[in-house]
Amino acid sequence: MSYEGESGLMTVPLPTDTTRWRCTLCGNLTRFDVTRSSKVVEYVHLDLAGEPKVEEREVVSETIESVRCRWCNAVDQIELVDRPGTDS
Repeated sequence: MSYEGESGLMTVPLPTDTTRWRCTLCGNLTRFDVTRSSKVVEYVHLDLAGEPKVEEREVVSETIESVRCRWCNAVDQIELVDRPGTDS
C-alpha cells in the first residue's frame, strides 16, 4: 500500500496505535528495512576541542520512501492491518 507524498514520491503510511505493517507476499509482521527522508533542525554544541554533540533535535518533516520486507525482500508490498486486541 502506498500513498503519494508532498514531494511526489510514493510513500508508505506509518503504522498507528491500532494498525501495523504486514508484507502482502509472505505475511511478515515484524522485520522491515525502512528508507526515509527527514528534514531536521539540530542544536549542535561544539566542545573546546571542536567535537560536535547534538543536544536538541526537532523533526520538521519526515517521509517514508520505501519499506522492504526482511524475510522475502519484497519492496513496497506492505499493507496496514489491525493490531490484535484493537477495535478498529
